[in-house]
Amino acid sequence: MIEQIQAITRDTAFTGYLTELLVEMCRIDSTPAADVSRMRDAEAACFDIIERELMTFGLRGAVAERRPINPRIAEHPAFSQLHFTKTRERPEGLSPEETYTGRSNMLFTIPGAESSNAGSSLALNAHVDIVHPYFPPRVEDGIVFGRGSCDDKGQVVSIIAALKVVSQLLAERKSTLNRGVTCMFVVEEETGGNGSLSLALDRELKARYESIMVMECTDNVVYPANRGAVWYQCLLRDRPGLNLFELFAFVNEEMEKEGRSIRAESRHDLFPQRPVQTCHGCIGSYGEHPSRICGEVSFRIEFDREPSAEAETMVRDVLEFALETYVGMYGDKTKVLNPDTGKPKVASHYDMRREGNAFVVDVHGSTGHMGSILENDGAITKMAHFVRGLVFSRRAIAMSAGAEDIHLTLSPMPAGDLLLEGGQGFVPTHPMEEVMSRFARSAERGADSYLRRIGRSEAGSDVVAVSYDKLHNAAFDGDPKSPTVQTAMAAARAVGLPCADEPIRGWTVSCDSRLFATEYPQMPVLTFGSGKLTHAHSDQEQLDIEEMRRAVETVAHFILHQTGSI
Repeated sequence: MIEQIQAITRDTAFTGYLTELLVEMCRIDSTPAADVSRMRDAEAACFDIIERELMTFGLRGAVAERRPINPRIAEHPAFSQLHFTKTRERPEGLSPEETYTGRSNMLFTIPGAESSNAGSSLALNAHVDIVHPYFPPRVEDGIVFGRGSCDDKGQVVSIIAALKVVSQLLAERKSTLNRGVTCMFVVEEETGGNGSLSLALDRELKARYESIMVMECTDNVVYPANRGAVWYQCLLRDRPGLNLFELFAFVNEEMEKEGRSIRAESRHDLFPQRPVQTCHGCIGSYGEHPSRICGEVSFRIEFDREPSAEAETMVRDVLEFALETYVGMYGDKTKVLNPDTGKPKVASHYDMRREGNAFVVDVHGSTGHMGSILENDGAITKMAHFVRGLVFSRRAIAMSAGAEDIHLTLSPMPAGDLLLEGGQGFVPTHPMEEVMSRFARSAERGADSYLRRIGRSEAGSDVVAVSYDKLHNAAFDGDPKSPTVQTAMAAARAVGLPCADEPIRGWTVSCDSRLFATEYPQMPVLTFGSGKLTHAHSDQEQLDIEEMRRAVETVAHFILHQTGSI
C-alpha cells in the first residue's frame, strides 16, 4: 500500500499542490482580534478554501458542514476566557453569545460503507487560527515561510492532501472507506481551545468517531500523551511609593524557582525529559502572546544628575555579573547557532546607552514557542536578573554618581498597575490545580521578599494577584500500547519515519488533544504532524514541504488502516 501512496505523493505535481495550497492558506491573517467580525471573516475564508478542495475529491457521501460554536461551552471548566475581545473602550470584553455569533468550526464527514456496523472510526483535527505577529508567506528552496505555516495550517493542508491521496486510491479500486472519517477544522486553539471544546462536548458528533488524531507540529513523531500548560496573568498592583518594576524582578525569581521545583518532581515514563517549562511572554507593552517567548525588552536606570564615567563602569560591572548568573542557569545563546540562519541565537545579550540622566538597557533574547524555551532565550527573565543585581547594588551605584538614589523602570513604564503574563508547563504527575496554586503562591513569596527588603509593611498578597483566565490545559497520558497507537506507528514505519524506531513518548507541548482525552478518557487520542516546535510562534516560522509530504503519506496510510479499508 505504501508504494501506491508514494506513487501519488512523490510526483512533482503533488509537491506543487502542497506548496500552493499552504501558501494560499497562509495568506489569510487568522490571528485573534478584538473585532471578532475580522476573525469570523478570516475563518470563513480558510473554510472556503478547505471546502473547495475537499469537495472536488469525489468521496462518496461526503458532507461539509459549518457547525456553530455553542456559547454554552462557557459553563465548562475547560472554557478559556475571551481575553482577546477586551479593549480599552470595552474592558469587560464580549460575552460568549456576542463572540460566537455567526462563527463556527468546519466539519467534513465521510461515511463508511453501509455494511459497517460500527459507524465512523476516526476523527482528524487541525486548527486554522495563528498567533501574532502575522507575516505573509514566501517560498524558498522547498520551504514555506510564514505565520501559521507549521502551526497549524500545514497540518490543515496535510489532512486535505491525505484525503486527496485516499480518494485517488479508492477511485482506482472503485471502493469506499469501510468505516467513516470525521475531519474537524477548528478555531481558537491558540487562545485556549474553545473551538475544539465545542466539538468535544457535542455528544451527537462524538457518536461518529472512536479515536482522534490531533495534528500539530510534532516533527512527524506520533504521541499518545501531552504535557499540560496554564497561562498566568500576574497583576502587580500600584501602591504609593512602590516600584512595580523592581517588584516584578523578585516575583519573576520565585516563579522561576517554583517552575524548577515542579520540574524536579516530574518523573514520568512518557516524559523522561521533564518538559516543564516556565515562560514569561509579556510584560507591559512587550511581548505578543503568553506562550511566545519574549525576545526583546528595554528598561531605564535613572539618576537625579548626569551619571559619571565611574557610575557607568559600575553599572556595566553589575550587569555583567548578573549576566554570568543568568547564563550559568540558562546557557549562553550567543554561543549557540540558529540552524535556520547559521548565526547565533542571540547576537548580544544587551546594549546600554546614555539618554540624558539615564542609561537605557535593551535586553535581547530569542523568541519562539514556550515549549522551546530551553533552546531559546527569554528576555524578560534575563532582564529580571539585571534588575535584581541593580537593586542589590543600588547604593554603591548611586554613590559612584554622587546621586541620592537610582530609579529603575520599564521603558516605557505603563501608568498604574503592571501586568506580567506567561505560561507554566507540567506533566501528568501534577494536577493542574496544584500547579496553579503553587505558581500563585510563588508570586506572593517574591513580592514578600522585595517588600521586606525595602521595609514595606504589606504582604505579598496585597500587591500581587495571579489569575488564570486564559488557557488552562490539563496534562494527559494515553496508552502507548493501544491498537490505535500501534496502527499509527505502523504507518510511520511504512513511510520510514525515524520515530518508528524510537520509544513512544509524550509530546512536550500542550494542544487541543487534551480536551478530547479528558472528556473521553477511554478514547485513544494521538498528536502528530510535520514541522518543528522551534519554528512555531517564532519569527522564522516555516515548514519543509518534503517533511509535510511524509506526514501526508503517514496520515493517508493511517486512515486506510484505521478504517479497515486495506
